[in-house]
Amino acid sequence: MGFFPSNMILQFAIFIVFITSKCLLLGAKTPRLSLTTDKEALISFKSGIDPETLNPLFTWEKTLSPCNWTGVCCNKVGTRVVELDLVGLGLKGSLSRQIGNLSFLRSLQLQNNHLTGTFPDELGTLFRLRVLNVSFNDIQGTNRLDGMIPGDLSRLQKVKRLDLTTNNLTGRVPPSIYNMSSLVYLNLASNGLWGILPSNVGDTLPNLLSFNLCMNKFSGTIPGSLHNLTRIQVIRMGGNHLHGTVPPGLGNLPELQLYKIGYNSIVGNGDNGLDFLTSLTNSTRLYYLSVEENLLDGVIPESVGNLSKVLSKFYMGGNRIHGRIPASIGHLSGLTLLNLSYNSISYEIPQEIGHLEELSILGLAGNNLSGKIPISIGSLKNLIEIDLSGNELEGTIPTSFENFQRLLSLDLSRNKLNGGIPKGIFNLRSLSTHLNLSNNLLTGPLPQEIGTLNSVVAVDISNNGLSETIPNSIGDCKSLEKLLLANNTFTGPIPDTLSELKGLETLDISSNKLSGSIPDSLQKLQGLQLLNLSFNDLDGEVPVGGVFTNLSVLHLDGNPKLCLSFACEKGRDHRKRLIWVYLIIIAIIASCSIAGLVFYLRKRKPKVAPSSNSFEQQHLMAKLLISRATDNTSINSTNALKGSIGYIPPEYGMGEKPSTMGDVYSYGITLLELFTGRPTHESFTGDLSLKKWVQMAYEINVDQVLDRSSVGSWSSANQP
Repeated sequence: MGFFPSNMILQFAIFIVFITSKCLLLGAKTPRLSLTTDKEALISFKSGIDPETLNPLFTWEKTLSPCNWTGVCCNKVGTRVVELDLVGLGLKGSLSRQIGNLSFLRSLQLQNNHLTGTFPDELGTLFRLRVLNVSFNDIQGTNRLDGMIPGDLSRLQKVKRLDLTTNNLTGRVPPSIYNMSSLVYLNLASNGLWGILPSNVGDTLPNLLSFNLCMNKFSGTIPGSLHNLTRIQVIRMGGNHLHGTVPPGLGNLPELQLYKIGYNSIVGNGDNGLDFLTSLTNSTRLYYLSVEENLLDGVIPESVGNLSKVLSKFYMGGNRIHGRIPASIGHLSGLTLLNLSYNSISYEIPQEIGHLEELSILGLAGNNLSGKIPISIGSLKNLIEIDLSGNELEGTIPTSFENFQRLLSLDLSRNKLNGGIPKGIFNLRSLSTHLNLSNNLLTGPLPQEIGTLNSVVAVDISNNGLSETIPNSIGDCKSLEKLLLANNTFTGPIPDTLSELKGLETLDISSNKLSGSIPDSLQKLQGLQLLNLSFNDLDGEVPVGGVFTNLSVLHLDGNPKLCLSFACEKGRDHRKRLIWVYLIIIAIIASCSIAGLVFYLRKRKPKVAPSSNSFEQQHLMAKLLISRATDNTSINSTNALKGSIGYIPPEYGMGEKPSTMGDVYSYGITLLELFTGRPTHESFTGDLSLKKWVQMAYEINVDQVLDRSSVGSWSSANQP
């Protein structure tokens, strides 16, 4: 009979003791998970939330079962928590490590909150998890081995939806994430992730329906294996650093609904660089196609008209596309947005574009399009935005534009459009973003109907040939923040109604032919950040309040007749002095002339002893210089002295003899009549006379008695 060796029995006993003690230790350290531990984990989660945002969790009381708490769902028997849904509750705080104890959790949805901090590694222990969505938060990853997204997440082999969109995640995506073959939706968009995308990602993630890595820093080429996923619906890789060409195989994606590779550096191959669009004609459910802002070259194929009838948004702007817009574009009857802007497309806009009756946004700006704007474009009655700027379009603006009754924004700038502005454009009361007709060849007046645009924020009609006056109705555009009318030939005054545009920030009416003074009411526009009135024919004093106190935002150059307040005052003083110089010079010349004439006449008469003949000589001199013989106002003396009332010195009426001084007095009254423009007898009654009236105004208010019609011509001719 055999027996085991004693040493083997001893070793076996030791092994049994070791195993038993190990199990006892593990049992002591690891409590049995239950609804109680779930409750404790949730209380721990709550403790990490900012108290100011806890209101939505008011039902999370320790006295209640967690199965009755907001956002918590238990299994049918109420023994474990299986779902935590706290979407959009505005919670602030961080993720507790205790969340890893929710071992029966199948769905964790915390999107649209303000959670911060890091991903706890314990998330990797939730092996029953099917949905993990923490998108639209501010979570940051800190895993020191695998970058910012914890590599432990790849242990979640049952997860179908992993959504970490719009956080602050950075670094490389752990390679193991691309091996989570259960994934159906992988969304890592709008983070700071980088690295080269695996070329075989379509093979390692065979169940993908949505692949969204847009708005990151991924490099390399578009993985061709993605085009082998025949059931995939969404491919979004826009806004990265991808290069190379569009790989073949797009024709294998009949279920594709959204394809976005815009804002990369994808290139084309010559004239055929856009042939991949033909492959997409098999994707009959495609409603969103974006290839804009790449380096794609080539001609738009005629087959583009065979794309999905449900295609709604088509972005191709910002490439190197040339040739013409194919007429077949009119077959895409479901389009609501078409953007072909900033390419090198030429020729005319096809009439067939008018067939896109569902179109709401049309962008053809920055190309080489020529010819006239097709009248058929007026059939697009659902347009809310149209941009045809920066082309070579000519002819008049079609009157059919008045059909755009939903239009918010209209930009026809930088073309060669001519003729007048159709009044119908100003009946588009829906215009609210901007109206830009600048840099064309438009002529005629600015219609009064502009006042009906009471919702528009910006109007730019600068650099045209518009004329006549700026209509006062401009003041009815109550929502205007920017008004640009520079470089036209507008005449007349600046409308005072501009002061009614309380929200105006920019006003540029420079380089016109505006005249008159600057309305004081413009001082009321407290929000003005730019006021450009330069190079007009404005005159008078510049207002001193409001925007006029900030010379850094004020442009008045090119208006030589304008002056600031202190300069105008100085100019008035200068003109007053100039006028008095004229008066003094004239008076001196007149006085010298009188004295010379008296001296000359006296020299020609023979000298006689003083007698009544001497009186007759003086009388003759007075008659030569000041006599105004009238029937009603003359005065007769016994010596036949004649003179009009107001001109002869008062002394003559008291019997004084005529003298040279009397002659000078009379001539002075004549000069006063000349400079005041008022006859000596007009409106002067009682003791008041022309002489006394002027004397009362001298010298402070002398400009009030001067005749401005005569003095004004002198002063304007001699402005400093």
